[in-house]
Amino acid sequence: MGHAGQTGVFDTGRGGPAGLRSAAMEAPQGSTAPSDPVRGAFWMVGSCVFFAILTGLIRYLSATLDPLEIVFFRNLFGMVAMLPWLMRQGFSGLRTQRLTMHIVRAGLGLTAMTCWFTAVATMNLADAVALSFTAPLFATIAAIVVLHEVVRARRWSAVGAGFVGAMIILRPGFEVIAPEALLVLLSAIVMAIGVTMVKLLARTESVGAIVFYMVLILTPASLVPALFVWRTPSLEEFGFLMLLGAAATAGHLCMVRSFAIADATAVLPFDFVRLPLIALIGYFAFGQALDIWTGVGAAVIIGASVYVAHRESVHQRSVALPPARPDAGPLPARTRLETGPAAE
Repeated sequence: MGHAGQTGVFDTGRGGPAGLRSAAMEAPQGSTAPSDPVRGAFWMVGSCVFFAILTGLIRYLSATLDPLEIVFFRNLFGMVAMLPWLMRQGFSGLRTQRLTMHIVRAGLGLTAMTCWFTAVATMNLADAVALSFTAPLFATIAAIVVLHEVVRARRWSAVGAGFVGAMIILRPGFEVIAPEALLVLLSAIVMAIGVTMVKLLARTESVGAIVFYMVLILTPASLVPALFVWRTPSLEEFGFLMLLGAAATAGHLCMVRSFAIADATAVLPFDFVRLPLIALIGYFAFGQALDIWTGVGAAVIIGASVYVAHRESVHQRSVALPPARPDAGPLPARTRLETGPAAE
């Protein structure tokens, strides 16, 4: 989902990768290293590769394992991947006065992840990924309802264009809408609400705590439904499940790194590289063809999503930077919260 099998969030916040961005900006001038947008683009493309592998593994494993069981192992290995962070921070890093919000956010994450894994197990992979790109559009609506953000005509027109793109893919009235497609849209909606909650949590919580609470709550929560469909994985399947967890974690780290060293508007368009990558996996691994209408609809959604990201970046800059004064010194570094896809 874009993104429900990842650790659950792609964001920067207090004490997070924003510091990495500051360090990157302090690089000496004249350096031969690639510029921040170029390096950020490389990291984003790397995340696309890992998330494409993750999606293919979900589809492959779902032939023998129920998606609910795959969701559990995804969360289990996500928690294992966070243990080094816990060892460095100690339990003091988990202090919070917003446990209820963490629990609600984890419930949203479990819903989004379950819907996404179930859809990927049964429908055309390219169709699923194309529809998942509606998440930033739903996030705009969630920001209005939850954060009371003011959205003006241009962003509303982009949101409307994105829904037109989704309708081109679904073609209601011309094609029977598959239940799996509705699961993708539900996953995108729930994930968008979860992203909005991450923005609220990041005002007081560290990125590591947000991620760890997510997997800490989701691992036992996802085990309960998995027990009803449990089949002990074979050694080969267990190896693929470990690879799935590694791909999700690596994709998450690449994406966060990308947002840490470059502006979202510079790197977010590269997230859409996932669509052709997954279309290729679907074609060569599972014999799935890319429908022309999926390509057209995806192009409309991608254009709308990029525009929404651009308007969000413009808004953040206008809020974060105070009016210039003749006697003002250098502007202070600003803390950014950026989000990307969150349902792999």
